[in-house]
Amino acid sequence: MPARLPHWVEIGALFLALVAGYVNAIGLLSFEHQSVSHLSGTATLLGAGLLDRGWLSAVHLLGVLVSFLIGAALAGALLNASTLKLGRHYDTALTIEAALLIVAQLLLNEGLFYAHFLASAACGLQNALATRYSGAVVRTTHLTGIVTDLGIMLGAKCRGEPIDGRKLQLFLVIIGGFIAGGTGGALAFSDYEQLALVLPAAVCLLMALAYHRFVRRQR
Repeated sequence: MPARLPHWVEIGALFLALVAGYVNAIGLLSFEHQSVSHLSGTATLLGAGLLDRGWLSAVHLLGVLVSFLIGAALAGALLNASTLKLGRHYDTALTIEAALLIVAQLLLNEGLFYAHFLASAACGLQNALATRYSGAVVRTTHLTGIVTDLGIMLGAKCRGEPIDGRKLQLFLVIIGGFIAGGTGGALAFSDYEQLALVLPAAVCLLMALAYHRFVRRQR
């Protein structure tokens, strides 16, 4: 595990958090008002829905969970590691995420609930792009773990332990990016519902291209 994150990670984390917050906002405003970037609420609805929502709703929620799992498994097959390292297939994973979001938009425009599955798979794939850094699990599609680690850091500071400034900066970047992405997603869905998911897909493609060129230049 590297003692320091490479400098390109914070930039990537910012844009990934923006994408996740953006996509999740669209999920909450469409997709039957369900989140797609994290699964805690979906799993809770599934458990509660087994009593009174009917089997069709339960199958739909289970499909969201499985889709997220498949997306994460795809990233795991591509990256084959839990630490950041240049040269891995991050560009390939980002390109696949973009494709999933574009197809999700097409299905959403047709009113098909399968769009929810593809958006969830895209978020699962992105979430698995994260890595471990200094004992913390860094994720970009939800903030529970980030805020928990941030709280632990602040508590340790109260005991007199030094704060890892680089890790703190990364956490604040992710939190800010996710919130800003949620704002952007809500605005885009309000004004450009038929194209709303095209923008995060384009961001993923640009990130893939930038990363590919950066790796070639480093080599």
